[in-house]
Amino acid sequence: MEFVFQTGLLQRYERHYETIGKKTPAMFEALREAIVTGAIPGGARLPSTRGMAAWYGLSRGSVNIAYEMLAAEGYVGARTGSGTYVTYAPAVLRAPGKRADEAVPVLAPWAMRLSEVPDRHGGAASEIDLNPGLADAGLFPTDAWKRVMYEEVRRFAGRQYEDAFVPEGHMPLREAIAQHLVRERGIATTPDQVVITNGSMQAIALLCMLLVREGDPVVIENPSYAGIVRGVRTAGGLPVPARTDPEGIVPQPWDARLLFVTPGRQFPTGAVLSPARRKQLIEWASERGAYIVEDDYDSEFRWGGRPVEPLKTLDREGRVVYLGSFSKTIASDLRIGYAVVPQALAEPFRRAKYWIEPHPSAIMEQRALARFMAEGGYARHLRAMQRAIGRRLAAFRLALQDAVGDDFELYPSDAGLQLFARWRGEAEAYKRLKREAGALGVTWADGSSYWWHGEGPASALFGFAHLPEETLAEAVRRIGAALDK
Repeated sequence: MEFVFQTGLLQRYERHYETIGKKTPAMFEALREAIVTGAIPGGARLPSTRGMAAWYGLSRGSVNIAYEMLAAEGYVGARTGSGTYVTYAPAVLRAPGKRADEAVPVLAPWAMRLSEVPDRHGGAASEIDLNPGLADAGLFPTDAWKRVMYEEVRRFAGRQYEDAFVPEGHMPLREAIAQHLVRERGIATTPDQVVITNGSMQAIALLCMLLVREGDPVVIENPSYAGIVRGVRTAGGLPVPARTDPEGIVPQPWDARLLFVTPGRQFPTGAVLSPARRKQLIEWASERGAYIVEDDYDSEFRWGGRPVEPLKTLDREGRVVYLGSFSKTIASDLRIGYAVVPQALAEPFRRAKYWIEPHPSAIMEQRALARFMAEGGYARHLRAMQRAIGRRLAAFRLALQDAVGDDFELYPSDAGLQLFARWRGEAEAYKRLKREAGALGVTWADGSSYWWHGEGPASALFGFAHLPEETLAEAVRRIGAALDK
């Protein structure tokens, strides 16, 4: 649908706000009126912030904030890689004699926020895909996994409903996770504090349901994983951007009671939070009576430098919720994650999970994973993955540095499954490079897309863990060729 917006409407609101010199409220109010009245219909795509700013003589920052205000109130929603769309439709009451399917449904305010979930859409297939989050099927422990799964299938007939209505999940798996965390991450926990979830996003959503009330400020790193921002907004919270630098999140005396953070490897930049800042975060949580959600999304993959202890190991008051997942270490299709929940939150968290999922999902896979871990298969598989992916990171980073080191600033990284690189030149030149590389069959994630507040720098997020070294070398060669064009 085409975007239609009358300049006169904006001017009317500009006159209303001229005494305080506010351009952002005028843009917000004008767009909101146009959406509510149907002048901009539901489903219409708004112009980019750059285009809107140019057309109406505003700063891009003012337009950014106006769009964020509209999103916070459920009028628009962002679709990753596609743009900002109107998600609000005026309520239509059914007239006498009209069928129900002829009326536009009226959604509850929280349901309107669900429109922020991006549509799934794909582009053209790429010969070499450097997007993060992909898995190498060749590293999957096929034989060992088939054996434990087959054993669970054989035992299935006598175990139906054994784990039904146990929202926290299969007890042997929770025991295995607790032992793994003590041994590998230094987290002293008990199986009673471990809750199995359907991936880490379910844990984030449950925590937002429990801890976020309408209008509550919630601190989120900027840049960050977009799912956290969506979860907070859907629960009615107001995301508060927290600045990050090469040492991770920059602590502030935030007036909030919930913080989401990735201290082990800031996502997406890979920065490791310094010990001093870790201590500051713990002190902030204690002073505010706040909770910190620590997403330790790829901590298992570290090949150099000192081991980084989770923030959870410093927690003495039950202020940190620790999130982990098997999606990166085994397979992305194995949607098994877990949360280590402080004692005060354990029972409310279990009740919330029971409410949305009384019969836990993937019980057979949970049983198989518990056996796989208890027999030592998971530890052996993890060591094999660490060796293979460590070699890939070293080779990929060295090749990139040689080929594009003058054009990209590669962020320090001795861990993780992706590499963040900041473009040194003009944004337009970076866009040209991305187009040229795409034409040569290489794609990667746009790093700036992870800045959910304001405009992020021209940057790239390269996933490498799913590709063999020779393919990574070819990808770098093509990127270099695109630079030379």
